[in-house]
Amino acid sequence: MKPIIITNNPKVRQKYSNDYEVVFIDGTYMEVLITIRDFIHKGHELLTHPLSGSIKPNETPYKSALISNIKGKMNMESIMIIEDSIQTAKKFQTMKKTPQWSQAILKDFSEIDYRLLDSGLQSMLY
Repeated sequence: MKPIIITNNPKVRQKYSNDYEVVFIDGTYMEVLITIRDFIHKGHELLTHPLSGSIKPNETPYKSALISNIKGKMNMESIMIIEDSIQTAKKFQTMKKTPQWSQAILKDFSEIDYRLLDSGLQSMLY
């Protein structure tokens, strides 16, 4: 089973779009979380935690996650995780907005997000 990748990270889209279904969101971290929630409500299952890594939701503009490519019954655990993740992201955004980072720092955040996603994919393969 190949998962669906939901991301707003251009590097993730570029690296994986030939091998996986990539839903690219030309938008914010929060818009990615909301898109993930929409897929979960349609019966997809969350395969990676939406708040993976140690970077706070108000520090990075990039977010990528894996969901199942098969629709089933709504998974309550996935729903609870994504809803809690959205609330956590809102809390952090309320406390402090994501800074306007330099291109060099944005590139670093893109790389971190890419590697977190790649690690999740690799762990699914083995």
